[in-house]
Amino acid sequence: MLEISDLCAGYGGVPALRSIDFRVGPREHVAILGPNGAGKTTLLKTISGTVEADSGSILFDGQDLLSQAPHKRVEAGIVHVPQGRMIFASMTVSDNLRLGSHRRSARDLHDERRELVLEIFPALADMLGRDGGALSGGQQQMLAVARGVMACPRLLMLDEPSMGLAPRAADDIFEGIARLLKSETTAMIVVEQRAHEALEVCDRAYVLESAEVALEATSRELLADESLAATYLGSGA
Repeated sequence: MLEISDLCAGYGGVPALRSIDFRVGPREHVAILGPNGAGKTTLLKTISGTVEADSGSILFDGQDLLSQAPHKRVEAGIVHVPQGRMIFASMTVSDNLRLGSHRRSARDLHDERRELVLEIFPALADMLGRDGGALSGGQQQMLAVARGVMACPRLLMLDEPSMGLAPRAADDIFEGIARLLKSETTAMIVVEQRAHEALEVCDRAYVLESAEVALEATSRELLADESLAATYLGSGA
């Protein structure tokens, strides 16, 4: 599905990604782990097209993504839920969800998709008429993920979905993600500092360090091997 080869990108001449090889298969769920500044967010932005690659290739279903504008990548089914939630604070929850149905393939499925996201995040069901800005941080993150799901993604990319949330709210997010992956066939990439939670919902993981891939392993291998966990996931794992 997604094949990245020898990808390099940076900011103002400073490398943020060095010779990245990365793949996601159909219906596969992949975590990207690593310390701050390792290049995790840049990798997602390069896939979605908001950061330009310096060299390398990104193929999606065999098609060259680097020649396509960001909106074309969305139409192809790549949906990016970035850090910081970025919901529309002055719009209702219902209207925020409707905006997620902008892909051509999602417009006729609005009611069906809304029913799905309210099953994934049932707390939103009682808030449909409330402005997004009136929600708690955890509820806003639920809304951000739900809006992404409304677009019928073929590849859903979540960047730090638990960032800035209290532990209980973060748990709610990952419980919703787990429900999503049980009911949908979408592939997923998740960037996350809460390594254990990410690995529990993913098949494989890449660990980035200093703009490079330091490790690729299955989630089972990382969770089972204490030495790998200590080396690459830190004490928080």
